[in-house]
Amino acid sequence: MPNAYAKNSLLAGVLLSLVLMFAGCQPSAPAKSTSTSTEVSLALNWFPEAEHGGFYAAVVHGYFAEEGLNVTIRPGGPGVRVVADVASGAATFGVENADKLLVWRVQQADAVAVMSPIQNSPRCIMVHKDSGVNKLEDLATKRPFTLAINSDQPFAKFLQKRVDTSDIQIVKYPGSVSQFIDAPDYGQQAYSFSEPFLAEEKGAKPLSLMLSDLGFNTYTSMLIASRDLIDKNPDLVSKMTRACIRGWRKYLAEPDETNKYIHEQNPEMDLAVLQFGAAALKPLCLPEGFDEARFGEMTAERWETLNSQLVEIGSLKDGAVKAADAFTTKFIPAKSPPK
Repeated sequence: MPNAYAKNSLLAGVLLSLVLMFAGCQPSAPAKSTSTSTEVSLALNWFPEAEHGGFYAAVVHGYFAEEGLNVTIRPGGPGVRVVADVASGAATFGVENADKLLVWRVQQADAVAVMSPIQNSPRCIMVHKDSGVNKLEDLATKRPFTLAINSDQPFAKFLQKRVDTSDIQIVKYPGSVSQFIDAPDYGQQAYSFSEPFLAEEKGAKPLSLMLSDLGFNTYTSMLIASRDLIDKNPDLVSKMTRACIRGWRKYLAEPDETNKYIHEQNPEMDLAVLQFGAAALKPLCLPEGFDEARFGEMTAERWETLNSQLVEIGSLKDGAVKAADAFTTKFIPAKSPPK
């Protein structure tokens, strides 16, 4: 017969097996960083939604934790000053669009883009399919017509510079699709992965007219860091960039688990609109002919073009900003295969 020591060992082994079996059946949760992890904050430019999916995926699937980072994502909203906060060190990293980054750099906010998950801008003008407006240039001849946009934004200035909108009524963007639904001769600013779905849910048949088709194609939802951090702690920037790229690849391939987490952070974003958003983002992040191994890359040509456009519309003075100083690609893994 086994002695008391053997009995205790056998009982301990059974209990351990049961614990491991039970643990294996539990739902997954974001991986926790260790006590030696580096504390990092990431400031969003808006409330949590699909355009931030890859950053949240890096939390949910433990990619930040694997890099030794304990990342706190700080939601944004109207009036947030992401670039200024990153430049001053109030946030370690931030998420912002290329046009806003260039405009803020005039104010000595030395923040730098290190990765752009969205290659083609989702910015669009949403109209009704039966409105007779089939391309942005049609706005020049459409009467009557109301266009709801924030006129002070660079994309709106560019639109009005390239298309004659003098004969249509320009009103302030209301922040929702409610006015759009029952007004056939009405268009509004939108992101192609969000407002069109909300309009469809309410019975409308929207058409998204992309600003990129007009030539205004800003890098979107970029990861930005301060020049000071890049110079003093490039290893941290490299770890953060690497984890974010992994997160975005995961989100575009398998968004469901991350969408549940985003919904928990922002209940106004239901799972259906997040699912629509993830699907709509994929061709914007990985456009035709763009090798997935180049994920996150940016080009000097695109930055120079944007800088020239901002000068053209009066958002920047000529020579006020050097586009080459606003971004770097040295932290993006060179031609790294997807993981």
